[in-house]
Amino acid sequence: MGGADGILVGYDGSPGSEQALDWAIGEARARGAALIVCHVWPPVPGGDPVATELAARTGEHLLEVGLQRAKSTAAAVELRPLLATGSAAHVLCENGGDAAMIVVGARGRGGLAGLQLGSVSFQVAAHARVPVTVVRGRWRWRPVPGQEKGVVAAGADGSSASQAALEFAFTEAALRDVPLLAVCALADSAEVLAAAHRAEAEFELALARCERDHPAVTVRRMIVPGAPRGALMEASARAQLLVVGARGRGGLPQMRLGSVSTAVLHHAPCPVTVVRPQ
Repeated sequence: MGGADGILVGYDGSPGSEQALDWAIGEARARGAALIVCHVWPPVPGGDPVATELAARTGEHLLEVGLQRAKSTAAAVELRPLLATGSAAHVLCENGGDAAMIVVGARGRGGLAGLQLGSVSFQVAAHARVPVTVVRGRWRWRPVPGQEKGVVAAGADGSSASQAALEFAFTEAALRDVPLLAVCALADSAEVLAAAHRAEAEFELALARCERDHPAVTVRRMIVPGAPRGALMEASARAQLLVVGARGRGGLPQMRLGSVSTAVLHHAPCPVTVVRPQ
């Protein structure tokens, strides 16, 4: 069962997956999309039938817990269960191939306490063909009266991946009715004035393309001479969502995730969405 334009969320009963599920409910409601709640139970070494049956029943129970949590808050959202066995990252990537988005928590049940990002979350962000949101930290679909909702922030460097990230970020800002904070860091070209000017011009051109499609979105620009990692971390401190391309202009072609995307996935204080060009 694939995503079919729905929101696919991984759920294993951990606090991180509960946070991801709650975030995904809001996303599905805002988009008018189905929510596919997925639990993957690991194969039993040696294939012992008794242990396998126990693992399968435990998986069924955890999936039902996730569905009941979603039903309690996901009024008018179509819910679809997905139970599978195997590698969690592989199952999510394969079943999310035609989804609008895959959503995971920063760490699941198997993550070490000191890790900021679990291996499954990192693998899904690195290999999925569709946008992947890693949920952690500060976010609020329903703002507290009197409190600012927070912007959607996005990094742009003129690459095809950053153009896709900008387009995605504009959609998210429109769904939330919040401003978009567009970030351009000139560190890689700051030594050469002409190159810095060219980078800024490309940034403005990329924004103009998206602004034409989303005239109602208020755009704030953050153009800094520093490194992109620092600029994006600064932007994420006031954002409810940070959107980045899988790798920027300087990334090697064989890299699934660039160093900047990897850094913000590990350390940003808000949910991060990684976007690849389609």
